[in-house]
Amino acid sequence: MNIILLGPPGAGKGTQARHLVDTRGMLQLSTGDMLRDAKSSGTEMGKKVAAIMDAGKLVTDEIVIGLIEEKLSAESGAGFIFDGFPRTLAQADALSALLAKLGQSLHTVIEMRVDDDALVKRITGRFTCGDCGEVYHDETKPTAEDGKCDNCGSTNMVRRADDNEDSLRTRLMEYYKKTSPLIGYYYAKGDLRPVNGLADITEVQKSIEAILG
Repeated sequence: MNIILLGPPGAGKGTQARHLVDTRGMLQLSTGDMLRDAKSSGTEMGKKVAAIMDAGKLVTDEIVIGLIEEKLSAESGAGFIFDGFPRTLAQADALSALLAKLGQSLHTVIEMRVDDDALVKRITGRFTCGDCGEVYHDETKPTAEDGKCDNCGSTNMVRRADDNEDSLRTRLMEYYKKTSPLIGYYYAKGDLRPVNGLADITEVQKSIEAILG
């Protein structure tokens, strides 16, 4: 089973992806993680990625698709979760062609719908554990002990520099310009399944589980 988690920055895609990894044994494919791994891998593809990133340039779709193909070909499990990819219609077409080439298919696209104002409030209170990646929030999910991760005990708590209202609204506008056309694209294909991304984390998990069966 291969799925795409689609939604704006802060919709909770990463949180839900980790839940599916833990409960279903699926493999999360985050383009950011893949690029960082490739950069330090020492492979030919990794050297190419490192050269582009070190020069401050954007990695091409062709290279990202190449990295995804490596993962799809090398890994196995209960399926893949595409988190942060595709972002554009061209990338969606490229992913569809790659899956067909490998004899695989896309099971569903889960759209995590959110209200912008509520999302801004959610994100500006968000922080994460710098060691294990567990996500917290000042109001809805504070740590049990101030400044200490419930999951691993680390005190390395991190807030993203761009988790402020101005930066977030800029990121949302960028998302709507580039990525929201994918909603219509996958709806037309009959793959799109919406969930309320602003519901309680457990409720979102239940909604996704019901879709996946």
